[in-house]
Amino acid sequence: MKFHIVSDSSCDLGRAGLERIGVSMVSYYVGFEDEDYFREERDISTHEFYQRMADRPGVFPKTSMPTMEDYLEAFRPPAAQGMPILCVCLNAAFSGSYQSALNAAEELREEFPGVQVKVLDSTLATVLQGLFVEEAAALRDAGLTLEETVEALAPLPATGRIFFTTNDLEYLRHGGRIGRAAAATGALLKVKPLIGYKDAGLISDGIAQGRKKSLAKVRELFFRHLQREGVNLEDYRLATGFGLDREEHQDFAQAVYEGLLELGADRPEVKRPYQIGVTIGVHTGPSPIGVGLIRRAARFG
Repeated sequence: MKFHIVSDSSCDLGRAGLERIGVSMVSYYVGFEDEDYFREERDISTHEFYQRMADRPGVFPKTSMPTMEDYLEAFRPPAAQGMPILCVCLNAAFSGSYQSALNAAEELREEFPGVQVKVLDSTLATVLQGLFVEEAAALRDAGLTLEETVEALAPLPATGRIFFTTNDLEYLRHGGRIGRAAAATGALLKVKPLIGYKDAGLISDGIAQGRKKSLAKVRELFFRHLQREGVNLEDYRLATGFGLDREEHQDFAQAVYEGLLELGADRPEVKRPYQIGVTIGVHTGPSPIGVGLIRRAARFG
């Protein structure tokens, strides 16, 4: 029997992107100052979220996790049809979304005795979580059961890697990612942070002088990783991501593609661009841009 997939919106595939692959979305909430909270990709689009940040510098939005009821709303329709459910959540170290989903699963089992529901802490975020969800959907569509899919997905998070940068250190400072002095010094020197995601957490990949050099350095770090790890791109899912500036991203993505060709890749497949959502965007401001990859499941290829 096919199973149904649910993901929180931190996977950054967007509502339309998730619907396209047959996955239900549970929204995070985002609020600006004293305004009410908006449901990501339902009450407010990702583009509108970033545009509000760009139009109101110095205003730092906040996010709130999905509730148990939000998850139950997504779980009940497939459960009523007797379908098993796979739920993929943002890294539990970053948010309580995973716990909300676990609580909802317990409630669901009382409402629908015998329902099969598996909640996964992806240990991933943003583009990596999205690629992970896409792989889960591909496994489902290939005819794997829920149990087989969970088994095939288990080794993948450890292979995930992101390389990215952002333009405004104040958002990182406000979110507690860097100190006030570091933010002030960085702004004065026009230094941009190089940030990575590895082994379920954010890491520092260094700094670069100015936006253009930081974008070039992100690509350099990515290509170096591919060579050092001997990555066969046919075995991986790969995507680029951005915040507000789509034109800047197009130039970045084209440079990534050309770099892959120079490394000998034969028509490399770079997934459609991800617009990085609110869970990361509140910490980066409107200018995150980067590239990520994660291994495909060995059983599917």
